[in-house]
Amino acid sequence: MPRSPTVSIIIPVLNESVAIVPTLQRLAALREQGAEVIVVDGESTDDTRTLAEPLCDRLMVSERGRGAQMNRGAAEATGEVLLFLHGDTVLPPEAGRALQAFLASDRAWGRFDVRLSGKRPVFRVVAFMMNLRSRLTGIATGDQGIFVRRRVFEAQGGYRLIPLMEDIELCGRLREVSRPFCISKPVMTDSRRWEQHGAWRTIWLMWRLRWRYWRGADPAELALAYRADVRRNTPSSSEVGQP
Repeated sequence: MPRSPTVSIIIPVLNESVAIVPTLQRLAALREQGAEVIVVDGESTDDTRTLAEPLCDRLMVSERGRGAQMNRGAAEATGEVLLFLHGDTVLPPEAGRALQAFLASDRAWGRFDVRLSGKRPVFRVVAFMMNLRSRLTGIATGDQGIFVRRRVFEAQGGYRLIPLMEDIELCGRLREVSRPFCISKPVMTDSRRWEQHGAWRTIWLMWRLRWRYWRGADPAELALAYRADVRRNTPSSSEVGQP
């Protein structure tokens, strides 16, 4: 059987003990084919590190913040392709073949379509709109499993160290290099964030924040607005994952 392309899968996590095991278990086949899996923890206060360590190739601790965590993982990675995967997102079985097709293409970067795990019809609508928007704009979100050739990522200087919209900002720069390679086989992202905060409320919040970002708002202000809204509208005050 041919080996997978040289891929480093970098997973930034923060308090992901609920979702990290199935995410990593689904990567076992890719690891057997040559991919490496790097988990970068942002100082979780739950069992995330204990659960992740036996299921990945490398576990490291970084300062909190997705941009910082992903840059840390990328600096230690050895793969030709860097795939940034959220801790609550599962790759499709066809991911290895799809990434081989990407490597054979002339594209510099890409992303997967996305599905949400919830069964309510609204989650199908959310995923459809995310995928359509991404195809039209050439911009992806971290939920879609962004991947990029290492040399391009390094030439772009990696992720900006901003507290929100780091994925949107990076894609804006990558889009100047090439249009994204879009993989239609979807990743599956846990819908608990939408379920906890309210599906339509979360959609409206994220659209407002993105609109303010495109208008030039400071990402630090947007992060404060996000956290304030979550605190107001979530029954539990405990912090789960990252925005």
